[in-house]
Amino acid sequence: MNTDHHKSKTLMEASGNQDDFKDSALGLVSTRSFPAIVGTADMMLKSAGVHLVGYEKIGGGYCTAIVRGGVSDVRLAVESGVQTAEQFGQLVSSLVIPRPYHNLDIIFPITGRLSKIAEGGAYSLLSNQAIGLIETWGFPPMVGAADAMLKAADVQFAAYEKIGGGLCTAIIRGSVANVAVAVEAGMSEAERIGELNAVMVIPRPLDELEQTLPVASCWIEERQPLRLPMNIKIPERDLVALPDLAKIPRRMKESS
Repeated sequence: MNTDHHKSKTLMEASGNQDDFKDSALGLVSTRSFPAIVGTADMMLKSAGVHLVGYEKIGGGYCTAIVRGGVSDVRLAVESGVQTAEQFGQLVSSLVIPRPYHNLDIIFPITGRLSKIAEGGAYSLLSNQAIGLIETWGFPPMVGAADAMLKAADVQFAAYEKIGGGLCTAIIRGSVANVAVAVEAGMSEAERIGELNAVMVIPRPLDELEQTLPVASCWIEERQPLRLPMNIKIPERDLVALPDLAKIPRRMKESS
């Protein structure tokens, strides 16, 4: 069998029937800020019937939001995402790929989350919560901003994100009013310590957006303390004597 033909056949079998993708499209919008890409992704989800596959971070602060759906929906979502990213002054590039070739699904991570959504394996966090993001140049301003936000309002510090280029983002959650107050306090503290790069407040984010953000494990499940008995008796095992190698008969190979 021809090697190239065999590889092509294997790729097609691994990715499924090409007809499954004939009416679908991929949409990509890239920014140079994590809060900006999250805000862009939020607008893309809310403007059209698309699924957010996730983000691709390639360093230097460059982030790309990837969505998938029908061709017309993806075009509309990308258009809205581009407008949003331009408003933030963070747009880098955008792309719409109608009917992507099946090989893309094998190389790029563009279908993994869709299968989880279909299987119902996605988690859901607190409803009616807002997300606040503060991005700084350098780690100390981000830590200071997180501390100030926690002290200023009733919010929880969910996680932080590093995207290269010295950019760090603190992510908080809470009610819309509390997040707004906290972010304002965090901005002032970040600017006092170092340099502020971007800020974002997202009221009532969709579940799909929630599931693409980093989150501390305590937000998903409550871990129980590990309880061990105080007196643990380890049963003694019988020792097995090793054979005396000197007494093992050697097999001599007869010469022909």
